[in-house]
Formats: sequence, structure tokens, C-alpha cells
Amino acid sequence: MKQQLIKLLFIAFVCGNVQTIFGAANDSTVDENCPTLANADSLQYTELIQRMTHVCRYDRLERPIEYDKITSKRLPIVVKLRIYVYLLQNLNSDLLQFKMHALLQLSFQDKRLAYKEFAPERRETILGQKHLSERLWLPHIFFANERESSILGTDEKDVLTSISRDGNVIISTRIQASLYCWMNFKKFPFDQQYCSTVLESWMYNTSDLILEWEDRAPISFDPDMRLTEYNLGQYWHNTSVVLSDEVNMRHGAFQGNYSSLSYTVNLQREIGFYLLDYYLPSMMIVAISWVSFWLQADASPPRIMLGTSTMLSFITLSSSQSKTLPKVSYIKVSEVWFIGCTFFIFGSLVEFAFVNTIWRRKENIELKKVNSKYIIKSTLTPRPSRRQMGGSLSNESRARSCSSLDNIVSSTESVRNGNGTVNPGFNNYLTVHPNLPIIRTECADTLSVCSARSTNDHIVDIEKDKDKEKEKDSTTFTTMTPQEIAMWIDRRSRLLFPGMFLAFNALYWIFVYCF
Repeated sequence: MKQQLIKLLFIAFVCGNVQTIFGAANDSTVDENCPTLANADSLQYTELIQRMTHVCRYDRLERPIEYDKITSKRLPIVVKLRIYVYLLQNLNSDLLQFKMHALLQLSFQDKRLAYKEFAPERRETILGQKHLSERLWLPHIFFANERESSILGTDEKDVLTSISRDGNVIISTRIQASLYCWMNFKKFPFDQQYCSTVLESWMYNTSDLILEWEDRAPISFDPDMRLTEYNLGQYWHNTSVVLSDEVNMRHGAFQGNYSSLSYTVNLQREIGFYLLDYYLPSMMIVAISWVSFWLQADASPPRIMLGTSTMLSFITLSSSQSKTLPKVSYIKVSEVWFIGCTFFIFGSLVEFAFVNTIWRRKENIELKKVNSKYIIKSTLTPRPSRRQMGGSLSNESRARSCSSLDNIVSSTESVRNGNGTVNPGFNNYLTVHPNLPIIRTECADTLSVCSARSTNDHIVDIEKDKDKEKEKDSTTFTTMTPQEIAMWIDRRSRLLFPGMFLAFNALYWIFVYCF
């Protein structure tokens, strides 16, 4: 019995020792895997960072967590942004994008990295490059309107990481990005574009992460930055929330409200290039087309060559300006100018065709008055002259009229004498009543008087009435040759076309600068 008791005590003692040995071994293993932070003031920066970011103390996949002191509710982390633009290349009107080189700076509070408690003597900020940022948790921020983007750098990416004693982390990155910018070309080349840069949180919604602009100078530009085609106007920033759902999957498969920051730049186009290379040459081409008004109307080769060459030159000039623009459905201001100048050049060609057609006419044109109304009306609807209308009857018709009138006179005289015989003294006179005038007729073929006039009768001479009517017509109607009308139209065109072009310019430039 005593021997069995001794064996049991021995076994218990051995087991206790074994358990103590293995427990001590496990404790030593844990201590080795989680390095201590004692004497942190004497550690190097690299060693200090390695100990602070050890997996036993720091999880880089988990965001910094803070709780409300009153409600003990989990609070979202606040990430503040600042951006410094030192290169902004001109807008690509065809691709609707612009390129930007900037310094993007993110700052947030991570108390897990605060070392002022276990390293009170260390006052300096810990600085590092990309390898330091790879050991830390970082917010995933992306450009919502980017076409492409990358981090600048030569041998190593230009990423600067700083950690302060309080655990304030600042990540500064030099980036280049091609960003989409919707442009409105209705007033091209007097337009101004508004291009925005939009930054959003990719992984965390507003319940976990909130983006905010820095309180002081959130957006700044390099004072030496210059643009060739645009002037940098005003700029402003904005803070908003973007909804992501099954329809708008701009944040992957996650749904919710995501924090968003944006800033907009106003770019005003420089018009000096377009004034010197497009507007002034087009004005000169239109003015050259008016030289044809000083050439004679029958000078067809020089006037045709001048009109067609100015038209082709202006079309070539306009096409060179529109090559860099996208094909939009609305009408631009530059196209209104193109249509107006084309109208004036084409109008000079139409004017030449009109006056050349008039020049080749053979008949003169009678005008009631020499003014624009009657000249244009008579030119567009030419009518025979009044003399031609009066003398259009043939000799046979006139003879037939005289014979008929003689028969009527003879019958009248027979009735007057009462015996049915024709009185030879009144063969060529029609006497209706002694007190009424007798009309004398003349034969159109011989122009001889058929009978003498009675002394007691009143006779109306038709030939004299015709002469009076001719004299009256000659005082109220003027005859112009087709050549005179063509030259008259050319002289009026020398004033009309420049005047209309000046009025077009006045309306055009008022619309450009006032509306």
C-alpha cells in the first residue's frame, strides 16, 4: 500500500514538472512573437515601426476604430484631403479629357501608431517612403472621372509617409491622371469650360469613412503654371454623398452611401489665335469677293474665278479650325460665322450671274421712275414698251379698221340725206349730228386724208390725240439699256454688301459677348 502511494506521488510530481516546463516554453514563445515596446526611445525608427505594426498589435486590414465617449457608438474615421496642382495640360476637345499632375495628400488619425506614451523622449516625426506605407492601413481613394492614373517616380514611387507622436498619419503622393471633362462648344471659340476632379471612397461607406477637405488651403495651384490655350479662372470645391446600388455600381458590389469630394476649375479659352488665324482672314476673303462688283458685268472669266477661289479658300480655312472639335449635334457660334460668310461670298456669285443675264438682253426697258423699286421690278418682269404695244397691229388690221369705219360713215350719211345715196363730199367723215364733232379717219397704208373737213362740223383729229399721248408718255417714262441696269446694280451692290456685312458683324459680336 505504501509503495502504491509513493508511485502515485511520484507520477504527480513528474506531471507537474512537465506542465510547468511546457507552460514556461509557451510563455517564452508568446513573448518572442510580440516584441516589447520597452525602451522605445533607444530604438531605431525601422525597429520601432516594426514593433508598433507587429501583427500582435496592429492589423493593417482593419481601419482605425474610435467610439463615442457618451453613446459608445462606433464612429467613422475622418480622412482629410489636400491637393496641390502643379501641371494642368490643355483640354483635349476631341477626347473630352484633360491631364493633371498633382500632389495628393491624405491625413487621418490612427491611435494605434501613437508612440508618445512609450517613447516620451522621441519628438521627431517618423518619415518613410512607400515601404512604410505598405505596413499601414490606408484609405482607398479613387478618381471617379479618371480615364487613367498612375503614381509618378523614377527609381521608386513618389510616396511620402509621416507618422507623428499622436498617431496622425499623412500620406503624400505625386500622381498624374487623365480625367474626363464634359465640354460645351456652343460658343466656341468664345467658350469657357468647367472641369471637375471627383474623389470618392472605394471600399468604405459613410458609416465607416468620411472624406473632408482640409480647413486651410484645401486646393492650391502652382503660381508658375501656365496654359497655352486657356486662362485659369475661378475654382471651388464641394462635398457630397454618392449613392451606390444595384443600378449604379460605381463602387463594386457594395451598396450604400459613399463620401465624395470634388473641385471644379473654370477654364476660359484664349481667342487671340482664332481672331488672327480665322476671323480676320475670313473677313478679308469676304471683302475680296466684293472686288467683282468693280469689274464689268460681261467679264465672266475674272468674276467667276474670283468668286470660286474665295469660296474654296474660305471653306479650306474653316475646315482646318474644326478638325480638333468633336462632331456635336448642336450649332456652334463658329458655324454661324461660317454660314454668314458663305452667304456673302455666294451672294456675290449670284449677283454676277444676275447682272450678266441682264447685260446680254437686247431690248431696252421703260421705267416709270428711275429708282430701285421700278428698276428691280422691270428687270425681273420685263414688258414690251408702250410704243411696241401701240404699234403691234398689222397693216392689214389697220386697213380693215379703216374700211369698216368708211362703211359706217357712208351709212350714216345716207341716213342723214334721206335718199340712200352716198354723198361724195362726206365719204371719209362720220357725222352723227350737226352739233357733234365729226371724227376724221386716216388710212394706215397711205396716211392720206380721205376727205376734207366741213367748216360747220366739229372734228376730232385722232392722230393729234396720239401725238399728245406720246408726248405725255415721253414725259413720264424713261428708257434704260440692259447694260445701264447691270452697271446700276453693280454700283448698288458695292454699298449693299459691305453694309449688310457690317450689320451681321454687329449682331454676331453682340451675341458673343452679351449673351
